[in-house]
Amino acid sequence: MINETVEFLRAKGIMKPKVGIVLGTGLGRLVDEIEIITELDYEQIPNFPLSTVEFHKGKLIYGKLEGKFVMAMQGRFHYYEGYTLQQVTFPIRVMKILGIQWLLLSNAAGAMNPLYKKGDLMLLDDHINLLPANPLSGANIDELGPRFPDMSQPYSGVLNRKLMSIAAQLDIKLHKGVYVVVTGPNLETRAEYRFLRGIGGDAVGMSTVPEVIVANHMSLPCAAISVLTDECDPDNLKPADIDDIIKTAGEAEEKLIRLFNTLIAEL
Repeated sequence: MINETVEFLRAKGIMKPKVGIVLGTGLGRLVDEIEIITELDYEQIPNFPLSTVEFHKGKLIYGKLEGKFVMAMQGRFHYYEGYTLQQVTFPIRVMKILGIQWLLLSNAAGAMNPLYKKGDLMLLDDHINLLPANPLSGANIDELGPRFPDMSQPYSGVLNRKLMSIAAQLDIKLHKGVYVVVTGPNLETRAEYRFLRGIGGDAVGMSTVPEVIVANHMSLPCAAISVLTDECDPDNLKPADIDDIIKTAGEAEEKLIRLFNTLIAEL
């Protein structure tokens, strides 16, 4: 299936992209910065799932950004949509076989660390995986990676150091913390926020970690940034407003775009 999809995309002119980008909830405007060569709806691509979340566009973009050939997923897939984690991470495997050397991911997440505020950015330094399944379950394909991949440093130290340095240069506040992934799609209860903070989480979301596991399985260096769209204080918890979460993601996106653009220029 991977090879079939790779051959289809090569026939569409997608050749040797250097950087793969996954754009999370409310974070699709980075594609406006790309000099687009090829743009495909997911439904046109063999073996690709379809994005069923209304604020995920569902497009694969290939083009040039900061002088580099990039592939961008405008909208990702989630476990809560009913897909297996193998389906959720399928595009990452395709991008790696097509030739990407670096993977940059973004997501919208809830801030649990009381020092983090709505609209801030957080660089993922580590994660806690609370999903009930794993994208590496089942028979291992040895050509893709080892049966028991190491996860002692799931996020590239090289990319993270560059991003922290760039953030300082651009005067952008960039926290560094631990991301907890949960199944969703409901948001958390007060007791769950206390639990997740208690086990070491700084932010919580419903994506990214399966893609990072697969990237590590394939020895693909990756970095991920969360846009913190709401403050999850269990002692002052207000009902979640998804429209407000999307609005906050959009407002904070400009900082994310500047970080990713500058990083890509340096790679």
